This record gives sequence, structure tokens and C-alpha cells, in this order.
Amino acid sequence: MTKQKGLLFDSTLCVGCGECYSACKTQNNLKKTSDDCMKDHLSNETYTVVEDHQGNFVRKLCMHCESPTCVSVCPVGAFQKTELGPVVYDADKCIGCRYCMQACPHSIPRYEWSSLTPRVRKCIMCSDRVQQGLPTACSEACQPGATIFGDIEDLRAEAKKRIKDSPDQYFPEIFGLEEGGGTNVLVLSKAGVSFDQLGFASRIPKEALPELTANVLEKLPTVVSTGAVFLGGMYWLTKRKNEIRQEKLNNDKKESL
Repeated sequence: MTKQKGLLFDSTLCVGCGECYSACKTQNNLKKTSDDCMKDHLSNETYTVVEDHQGNFVRKLCMHCESPTCVSVCPVGAFQKTELGPVVYDADKCIGCRYCMQACPHSIPRYEWSSLTPRVRKCIMCSDRVQQGLPTACSEACQPGATIFGDIEDLRAEAKKRIKDSPDQYFPEIFGLEEGGGTNVLVLSKAGVSFDQLGFASRIPKEALPELTANVLEKLPTVVSTGAVFLGGMYWLTKRKNEIRQEKLNNDKKESL
């Protein structure tokens, strides 16, 4: 059986150097969007960022969900969860519906608003490198070891071990262990610093989300008979629609400057 790969980010080790940010740009041939990684934001040209939350550094990137909503809602199969773990995207199949953007509980996918042939863009966990048995570019570039790459089961065990061995150093939870059914990117935070303080989405259900979003998007009759599922799905979709609308407005403002 093929072992799935993943990433473990430990915020207690991150020094905010931005080497992961730069390595990602190079690996994916992305243009320069900022002189300071701390002032950049996720976009169609930036797949990962480093954020400073009151002295606590944290990375943001696609979480590569175990049961990705982007995969479940895409009507043409442009998104795929690979056997090794990364969630990848095929632009040739995409029809621009942007259901993936609406459904993602982590607000990750970005759209090429200004392009005549727009694509959805996001981190693909260096899928080509992973297939060759290589680590991701970001983990390879991280000298402090804040981002490490490996078998996801080993990373889960390592994250739990760090919390157990140093309870005074870590927040007693692992982000990505259960959120939305679990992800292939795990995050550890400093003691006393919750994940919502680091800007991660709160109130993500522990169960996998594809059934919620797919049912709502496809307007299946079964949704009506399950009020909680319908309302839960509508909550996620409405929230994401508002965020996407604001993202487009921000992009339009930048282009007009």
C-alpha cells in the first residue's frame, strides 16, 4: 500500500525567514509579488505565505484535505486527491465555475481574475517532486526545521509526541488532525496560542465536508430531508461567496491603481 505524504509545520521553530516562501516561488515559477513575505498574501501568484500574529509566525497554504471538498464539488474532475496525498489541479479540465473556491473550508484556492484564460491556483504540495521521492521545496529550504516532510502517519505521531514530551511548549491540539475529516498538512502552535489566534478557520466540523457541499451545490432532494446538513452546507457556501466577492473587489482596486 502506498503511504501518503504530508507536511508538519511547527510554529515554535519558525523564525519568519521566508525561505519556504521563496522556495515555493522558484519551484512553481511564480512571479515576485512582494519584497517582504510578511506583507504578501495568498494569490494566483503566491501559493504560501508566512504571517506574523503578534510575534507568532505561521505558514498558510493548501491543507491537502483527506476528503477534499474541492474535489467533491468540481463537476468536471479538475481537482484530484492523488494516491501520495497532494491535491492537484488540471487547468485543461476547468470550466471556471469556482465551486472549489466556495467550498474550501480553509479559503485557499485563488482565481486569475485578470487573465483571459483564468485558472484556479493553489499549492499542489510539489506533486512532481513527491512522485520522484523528493521532499517539497518548502520543507527542503527550511533550515530551522519548522516545516518537515514525510509519511503522514509518521508526522501525526511526531506531532503528538512533541506535545506529550513538551506540554509547556505547545498548544495541546494539532490543527489538521481532525478538521474536515483530517488533512495532509498539520500545524503545531505555541502554548497559550490557539489556532484561531493564528488566523486559521474556526468551527470546522470534525467530519469530512464533501457531503455537505456537494449536496447543496447539486441541490439534491436528500438535502431537504436533512435540515442540519443543508444549513451547514449553506453556511459554508454563503461565507465563501462573500469572501470571493471581496477578493475580486480587492483585485479590481489593485488593477485600477
